[in-house]
Amino acid sequence: MSGEQEQVNGEQIVQSAKDQDLTKTREELEKLKKMVEAVEREKDKLILVKMDTDEAKKKAQLEVTNLMTAGEQLVASFNDKIKDIQAEVSTMTQTNQDLQKKLQQYKLQLKTKRTETDHLQQRFKIKAEIPEKRMRFTCIKNKEENEWAEEEEHEDQDIRAVFTIIQRPAFLLKGGEALITFEEEKVADQILRLPKCTVACDKTKSEVKPGTISLEPSAKFEVHITVSKRTIEFSNAFTLLPEERMRDRLELGFSKPSRGGGEVERVEYDMKNGAGRITFLKTGVAENLTLRGNFYIDAPSEMEVTVAPLYGYQLKKFQTFSGVPKRTVLLRGIQDISDEEDMQDHLEIHFQKPSNYGGEVESIKYISSGKKLKAFFNEDCVEAEA
Repeated sequence: MSGEQEQVNGEQIVQSAKDQDLTKTREELEKLKKMVEAVEREKDKLILVKMDTDEAKKKAQLEVTNLMTAGEQLVASFNDKIKDIQAEVSTMTQTNQDLQKKLQQYKLQLKTKRTETDHLQQRFKIKAEIPEKRMRFTCIKNKEENEWAEEEEHEDQDIRAVFTIIQRPAFLLKGGEALITFEEEKVADQILRLPKCTVACDKTKSEVKPGTISLEPSAKFEVHITVSKRTIEFSNAFTLLPEERMRDRLELGFSKPSRGGGEVERVEYDMKNGAGRITFLKTGVAENLTLRGNFYIDAPSEMEVTVAPLYGYQLKKFQTFSGVPKRTVLLRGIQDISDEEDMQDHLEIHFQKPSNYGGEVESIKYISSGKKLKAFFNEDCVEAEA
């Protein structure tokens, strides 16, 4: 009995151990199942993450591809723009070079034109001081004799005058020089062919060099002057009155016969300058007022205004002349061996002799060193003035 009981107990113990192992195994199996489920869930998550990552990767790859394509397009566009800019710069550089060449040509042309202009201005430069001359009117030409009269003379016709101004050509003669004018052109030509001339002066000799002269430009023109017989000019008419009221005062003042005025046809007045013009209806009033030189106006107190005649000027038939005298020779390098008159006589004697290729002398003028003289020409004849 005891042996069977021990056997039974032993079997119970073994069974109990098996049960425990089974329980542990089940527990472990449950744990493994849970772990597997957790792994499966993690796996599913990873799969989902991977899918999302793949999608994002595809999107990223697509974006990268698009960006690379856009970058390539931008690079190509940039290169095209660079080429266009380089071509434009090259064109502009070439254009600039062409413009620089044209500018240099224009500068050269401008310099040439300025030189020509200066030369022409020098040739036709006119600067003449016309002296005052007292004139006396001897007669009045009728319509047939006066070519500028276009209408029959009326009582109110303006006074007209024509002055012909002739500027004689001149040459500045310096010290140690002489101007000699021969009666014949061929004599002057003979002297001009000589490189130098030896002039005997008492016991000494002087070598002179003949040459041509270029005269200063001269001019001839007519000055046509008209003097109004009905209109005068006035000045110094400054006042604080309004312009219209001042016009009325001027018209009223110049209309008074007691002050030398007359009936006024028109009033012109510039308030800023205090000057203007008065036109009378009849002649004679303007002449009397201009002879007086002043006039008194009530504006409102008595005001003295200056009165002057109204002149009109016209320049007509303007002509310029420039040339070389054919019978006159310039002698240079003359030494002051003797006084001025003796040297001039020696020069005249020398150039009158046919043996010296000379001839009859019409006029001669010599000045010693340190002096200057302006010689004026009239039909190839010389008149010297200090």
